[in-house]
Amino acid sequence: MHKNEDIYASTIFFNAALPLLKVIANDVPNLKSKFTGVNAVFQISAIDPDHPKGKRSTCFIIENGEWTVKLDTIHDSPDVEIGFKTIEAMNGFFKGKIAPATLPRKLKGIGKLGLFMAFLSVLLKMSSLLTATEAPKDKETQELMVKCFFYLLSTGISQLNKAGYPAIHDWALKSPDRVYGWAVNGYPSVSAHMRVKEGLTKAGRGEYTKALTFFTLRFDSLESALGILLDTDDMLEAVKAGRLIMDGAPEFGAQIGGFMLEVGALAK
Repeated sequence: MHKNEDIYASTIFFNAALPLLKVIANDVPNLKSKFTGVNAVFQISAIDPDHPKGKRSTCFIIENGEWTVKLDTIHDSPDVEIGFKTIEAMNGFFKGKIAPATLPRKLKGIGKLGLFMAFLSVLLKMSSLLTATEAPKDKETQELMVKCFFYLLSTGISQLNKAGYPAIHDWALKSPDRVYGWAVNGYPSVSAHMRVKEGLTKAGRGEYTKALTFFTLRFDSLESALGILLDTDDMLEAVKAGRLIMDGAPEFGAQIGGFMLEVGALAK
């Protein structure tokens, strides 16, 4: 029987963090070029006796270089698979706690060295972005990092609600139809949003266009966003200085900020 924290952490990794591999493979030119014309199936999995299928996995289907992410999907014969003996081992590995107990039990596809190394390159790029402690200097990497964090946080909050995470699920149950957003002035491509209504949540990428957002956590620059995301800036000071703009009532900013911290804590 797993601890609740392990279940919630694995939900973050499988359903919010690993899907970022598609974003990274598409947005980083030297990584995108590795998949030109490629047809392959990649999979990351962990044995889980408590799951109806006996294990959990996220599957990536690449067709002529185009990625499709399949959540909670087990492919019978992936070209490359990185498999863990437990979800606890997988959680530890992706949290950077590298030890014999957390190393993958299965590495399928090493014989297909080109494919294996291409997939590993994207994994390593994701790890470098999500475990960074300082903001990168170049704008392209800053933009990608902020985008990944916004996607991770919006999707992570939604996925924790679906997994029954008490604080978030209780909040979602009581919520009317509202949309929350994350944005940086001048960079619409890094935006993310989440819609919540009576216990249901759905995360989305980009700006929400069907209606005005109820509340948006907005930053004046990529650097300001990274200051909060990497915890190198104080939120109250950022608000006072105008680096962080709360488009909506401040109490909702504190609430969403708290949920962001909970996602971050589970992924560390």
